[in-house]
Amino acid sequence: MNVPAELQYTSDHEWIRVEGDSAIIGITDYAQGELGDVVFVELPGVDEEFEKGDVAATIEAVKTVADLFLPLGGSIEAVNEQLDDTSELINQDAYGEGWILKVKMSNASELDSCLSAEEYIASIS
Repeated sequence: MNVPAELQYTSDHEWIRVEGDSAIIGITDYAQGELGDVVFVELPGVDEEFEKGDVAATIEAVKTVADLFLPLGGSIEAVNEQLDDTSELINQDAYGEGWILKVKMSNASELDSCLSAEEYIASIS
């Protein structure tokens, strides 16, 4: 299982990569493995505003449907439009081409509750 050390994680199996005042968010390799083959992703609209803990996207897989909970509040700067036609990118490259959305953070301190790679690994072991 791949858990890059440079990312932050949530107990809901999302990963976060901070780039300036933005956060790129996706689901972890563990989560995509548990979901099985991803067949559809319902993405939010650009400029939509969300609070920490809100459901911002829905991921449909062969086995189940899962929600993507935002680990921080802000507005959607971008969504991965490639997922419209190739949702399997989440399975193939969860931390790269399978990213889901980019959020302009309204309060970066909300990330303080995120887990390090080591803490995330311990939580799923």
